[in-house]
Amino acid sequence: MTSAPPAGEPATLPRGVRIGYGSGSVATGAFGTVPGLMLLPYLTDELGIAALWAGVIVFVPKAWDVVLNPIAGRVSDRTVDPAGPRRPWLIRAGLMLAGAFALIFAAPDLGSSVLEAGWVLLFFVLAASAYAFFQVPYVAMPAEITTSYDERTRLMTWRVAILAFTIMLAGATAPLIRDAVGGRDGYRVMGVVMAVLIAVGVASAWWGTRRAPIGAVAAGAGSLREQLRVVGQARDFRVLLTTFVLQALATGCMLAGVDYLAGDVLERSGAATILFVCFVGPALLLTPVWASLGTRIGKQRGYVIASLVLAAGAVLASAARVAPPAVVFAATALVGVGYAGCQVFPMAMLPDAAAVDSARTGENRAGVYTGVWTAGETLGLALGPAVFAVVLALGGYLSSEGREITQPDSALTAITLGFSVLPAVLTLLSLWWLRQYTLDAAEVAAAEGAVRA
Repeated sequence: MTSAPPAGEPATLPRGVRIGYGSGSVATGAFGTVPGLMLLPYLTDELGIAALWAGVIVFVPKAWDVVLNPIAGRVSDRTVDPAGPRRPWLIRAGLMLAGAFALIFAAPDLGSSVLEAGWVLLFFVLAASAYAFFQVPYVAMPAEITTSYDERTRLMTWRVAILAFTIMLAGATAPLIRDAVGGRDGYRVMGVVMAVLIAVGVASAWWGTRRAPIGAVAAGAGSLREQLRVVGQARDFRVLLTTFVLQALATGCMLAGVDYLAGDVLERSGAATILFVCFVGPALLLTPVWASLGTRIGKQRGYVIASLVLAAGAVLASAARVAPPAVVFAATALVGVGYAGCQVFPMAMLPDAAAVDSARTGENRAGVYTGVWTAGETLGLALGPAVFAVVLALGGYLSSEGREITQPDSALTAITLGFSVLPAVLTLLSLWWLRQYTLDAAEVAAAEGAVRA
């Protein structure tokens, strides 16, 4: 890695660094997508776990992550290494994540659903722990490798574009691999393939950021509790985080519902893959458009517009039980258009909040900020499948062990509402907090000037 640019000269990052950093989203996208998409069906439809207990198994490891993420941020803040405090953790924790992920879906036939559920829970906890020590340093890097307000947006554009591509690749191919092989072996093969994908993303991010500037890194003073208290008092960060967590919860509900909507409501072969392509395809094309819009009208206003588009698509998807599948696919594509913006803007606004804090206090708490942020994102994405599982249980969903079961009408209604109306309400609710965000380009630029001075 290289040193920071001279004072007063915010650097334009080389394209290779932008792509290298963005490639870390391959690991983020695969781990964030596949368990949310495949784990709940694996537990209910393959292992025969009741929906409520399956929701608990999906939620507990992520809840553990919420506790661990700020600690991972604190540890990376205080890591001393020639490559900087963040980059070594990419390869260390990332490879552990890949190995643990493959084992989540590799449960042997233990003759007991309790033991098999325990296997899943154990390795999901291990994978979540490794993910915390990969993701938190990874998200902290932009605040340190560039001091430019606009450069962070460009950096996030690459990250979100690669994230969107990975979500489409992983989300579309995971069900295909499972169905092509069939049964538990299908899940096992799918888990190994996704683990390899995670390892490739980890290695690419570690290698691709070797020439990225380290920037000024000096861990904040005080205990972790004291730093968390200071971060919690940063009002703009707090409302931005609340917005993002609610939207992560909405996304988690939709992600958990894809396989159920495709198989039980649409009853169309390959519908899960089509839904994912519709969801992520627009994001691949429109991520740069959202970034350009944010440059013209501001990140906050762009974020509001993207949220409204996402909510509109989710509302339209509520017609899944009566409308032709094409309407559902179009609604999902509209969700994807909004989702792209709902990733670009908050990811670009987070480093701004950390930079303003650094200018105000003279201390670098980027790791703690991103630790809290990642904990919130993890909580939202974990609660999504758990809440969806509760909706399934309330609707009377019938679990099985690989057998074909006709679901009651109430379960089909629950699947549809959990995939559409619930995410739309959560997204619209999040805007109440987003409207309270006050940081703009001028204030962030002033903070960056103070840091460079």
